[in-house]
Amino acid sequence: MEEHIEAVQRMQDYIIANLTEDITMADLARASLYSPWYSYRLFVQLLHMTPSMYIRRLRLSKSALRLRDEGVRIIDVALDAGYESVDGYQRAFFREFGCNPYEYSVCPTPICLFKPYGVKYARKERDTTMKEVKTVFVQMVERPARKAIIKRGKEARDYWKYCEEVGCDVWGILTSIKSISGEPVCLWLPDGLIAPGTSEYVQGVEVSTDYAGEIPEGFEIIELPKCKYIMFQGEPFEEADFGEAIEQIWDAVKKYNPQPSGYCWDKENPRIQLEPIGSRGYIELHPVKSLT
Repeated sequence: MEEHIEAVQRMQDYIIANLTEDITMADLARASLYSPWYSYRLFVQLLHMTPSMYIRRLRLSKSALRLRDEGVRIIDVALDAGYESVDGYQRAFFREFGCNPYEYSVCPTPICLFKPYGVKYARKERDTTMKEVKTVFVQMVERPARKAIIKRGKEARDYWKYCEEVGCDVWGILTSIKSISGEPVCLWLPDGLIAPGTSEYVQGVEVSTDYAGEIPEGFEIIELPKCKYIMFQGEPFEEADFGEAIEQIWDAVKKYNPQPSGYCWDKENPRIQLEPIGSRGYIELHPVKSLT
């Protein structure tokens, strides 16, 4: 089974690295080291979609972000996404997101982007055993007054339980909303922001205080004040080792004392978790307030 997971992961990695190129089943078979027929079977078995569907959804989601951020022409985005005509691209975009690409480019609304995770990492046993001491970088940062569009869970206090309660599509929707910080966030809410019967841990996206865009169904918007944070950032890590990378930051936070710098932990603002991306290291932001 492990060999099959590794084979599908190699196909996923190949797709990401060659997304703008023509990708054939023969290409994926060479990456997987199995026959085209068996590679196809493994891909569908572990990812529950065909390779062509996976590539199409990934390209459409990339194109949606270009329409949102780059002011590009529909025809250019269509051709870059592998479509021979604007009509074909428009039909595919509408089937995927339920809206017209031109209308979306003029007035972006929250849509559910396709955010695939590597099958190798999704299925890896969560191992939080510390293997070695690594450097943790600490920096004071400031978040401005802002709003956050969030989706609440029921009892979740971490990512895994949250996904069980809410599902894994939330991140795709949040990624489609332009954030003032450049990416969605996960939040551990303070007591004052937890609604009765809902979770401490939520996923959301920070937007400006004058945000007047659409709020996706099932989401809500909360206000967050200007706040100082101590940012803890670990060293880059292999994606399969994200559990250990998180544990190392948590261990560093437990040992850190902000008082010599004139601060104490702020229990009235949310703790922030950024998406664990191996190339930059795991990052968490913990709120602080001045002792004076």
